[in-house]
Amino acid sequence: MMLLILTLIGLFTAAYCLLILLYLYWFLKVKKYVLKEEVIPATRFSVIIPARNEEAVITHCLKRILEQNYPADLFQIIVVNDHSTDATADRVLAIAKTNSNVQLIQLADYVDANINAYKKRAIEIAVAESNGDWIVTTDADCIAPKNWLLQFDHFIQQKNPVFIAAPVMFSLTPSWLGLFQVLDFMSLQGITAAAVAAGSHTMCNGANLAYKKEAFERVGKFKGIDHIASGDDMLLMYKIKRHYPHQLGFIYSSNMIVQTAPMTTWKEFLNQRIRWASKANSYSDKTILPVLVLVYCFNVLLLIALLTGIFIQGLYPWVCYSLMLKTIVEFIFMIPVARFFGLTNTLFFFPLMQPFHIVYTVIAGWLGKFGTYQWKGRMVK
Repeated sequence: MMLLILTLIGLFTAAYCLLILLYLYWFLKVKKYVLKEEVIPATRFSVIIPARNEEAVITHCLKRILEQNYPADLFQIIVVNDHSTDATADRVLAIAKTNSNVQLIQLADYVDANINAYKKRAIEIAVAESNGDWIVTTDADCIAPKNWLLQFDHFIQQKNPVFIAAPVMFSLTPSWLGLFQVLDFMSLQGITAAAVAAGSHTMCNGANLAYKKEAFERVGKFKGIDHIASGDDMLLMYKIKRHYPHQLGFIYSSNMIVQTAPMTTWKEFLNQRIRWASKANSYSDKTILPVLVLVYCFNVLLLIALLTGIFIQGLYPWVCYSLMLKTIVEFIFMIPVARFFGLTNTLFFFPLMQPFHIVYTVIAGWLGKFGTYQWKGRMVK
């Protein structure tokens, strides 16, 4: 039994470390996107923001978009109020009074029955009401950079894509939970960019996406994935990828980073990660599944070994070696990623987060497949 456990630990550690080193290799190959000033803005955008009980943040979000370095007649903002019980709608209407390109849609006017994917339905309704050629999605708690739409426009004119992903990062808050989320999410963003450099678009985030309206309609919108609560970003990307395999883009630029608010409690954080994990079975791009299985099984193995090491003499040193190697390789990968996001000062805490990361990965992965979770005050299957 001891030999079997040690063999498994050795094999999974080697495979996992090799995977991270491959990600590092490809991340270093990512080419930064440079904004070319000579391009004249020409793309008409519809920025769609589904919002539920976001009165505390929606005003700031809208103001930052309205302050864009982009012609006001070339973009509109559509906020879809998802059955909010606070003053979200009032905040939007107050801004709409003085900004003709801001529009509020009440989801309750279109959806009167319980569904599982409110956000997808909100986006579909907003797209139907939009006047832009391109759809841009973000969240109500996000802050967009000043040249956000301008860089989307330049990329569209230069590359002729139909789908564009761009980087997202949690704002850094002075708490252990906030720091943990920044480090965890930073690694996911690094892997996203590395996969693109390797020629495979496998991940994206709905807080910073743009896609051609015509392409969205051609692939059937969210048809076929509209029963899944999550996946308005990645699952849509996979649908578009099947129809337009060579027209997906990623803007690797620190000037395109959209800031979003981290979860404020561990319960909210875990529910968010369970929500993300719940769509894994629906990935049509099967190239990502072996990676997910490897990462999950490795973390499960480490957790089991840490717990059973109490009863199996001589196991702990090998588990510690594996954990140390995992931490070192991940830390090396995180250095250039943190440099891109301007968060190198957070890496000091990275090794301390390892035990928490292993536990949450195992729990979120399991509950994402077999459990339920709460999101925005709703119980979701």
